[in-house]
Amino acid sequence: MKLLMFSVREDERPALKAWEERNGIEITPITDPLTTENVELVIGYDGICIQQRVEVTEESIYEKLKEFGIKQISLRTAGYDIIDLKLAKKYDLKITNVPAYSPTSVAELVVMQALRLIRNSPIVEENMSHGDFRWGGLIAKEINTLTVGIIGAGKIGGTAARLFKALGANVIAFDPVQREDLKDTLTYLNAQKEVLEKADIISLHVPLDEKTKHLIDAEALKQMKPEAYLINAARGPVIDVEALINALMQKKLAGAALDTLPNEQYFFNYDLTGQALPDKNLEKLMNMNNVLITPHIGFYTTVAVQNMIDIALGSALDIIRIGESENEVS
Repeated sequence: MKLLMFSVREDERPALKAWEERNGIEITPITDPLTTENVELVIGYDGICIQQRVEVTEESIYEKLKEFGIKQISLRTAGYDIIDLKLAKKYDLKITNVPAYSPTSVAELVVMQALRLIRNSPIVEENMSHGDFRWGGLIAKEINTLTVGIIGAGKIGGTAARLFKALGANVIAFDPVQREDLKDTLTYLNAQKEVLEKADIISLHVPLDEKTKHLIDAEALKQMKPEAYLINAARGPVIDVEALINALMQKKLAGAALDTLPNEQYFFNYDLTGQALPDKNLEKLMNMNNVLITPHIGFYTTVAVQNMIDIALGSALDIIRIGESENEVS
């Protein structure tokens, strides 16, 4: 059996080699994403695995994959919005994702960003870079005095809730599915609006779909306290970024931490040193001293990368060998 893996990064190769040796299956890694130009590379392989920002929307890709005998596309990510699920179904291709590669990796980033925001670290650090070491007027808050609102208390959101609870925060949440194992950690509220109105910190942990695109829009931002902070380590389009910028400029929100943004495929993980930023909203946010931007690195830990490889390739094998996987999405 042979598998072809697209968009392989250097830091994935040790994890890939370890999996290959454990399972005795040949993996061919390439650095390019799956596109119409290179889909024929899959000829002779039994399955494929991808992780890319380039959307797979062209029908010819799905048609050729089926023609070449491929039965699946295994994603090394939790998100699968780059895939056209209707086309995948039309051409009998099963799609799998990695629903929980390491909830702790993302949750820890969220907690770190929350603590930096409430300690005014972005402002202090910017002032110090100019030689201003004064701290007057920048008095901080303590996490144990605050209420954290979790929107989407799944595996990552639930892990973040437990970390915030361990630090002494009061944790509330909105999620249509209320987990019994979290009821000693957080209090579920009946509506998102209630969480937005009561929380001092809002952390988003929802998938991206038609219902969650611009889940946090101008109206939702109005429901938040003006002294509250917003954190997004989910998917960029979950927030209406222009509405967020307006709220921040009008001081209707204290600050934000964003590990993901719309159009991030054009700038995150690229070296743009000395170049103009290709996105006007990114430029505006980067110039705000109460906003933290990280380039979608919530997932980027040694544990998470190994798990993404192991789970994605394991799912590919399941589809090839038995025709189903517990990680199928539809």
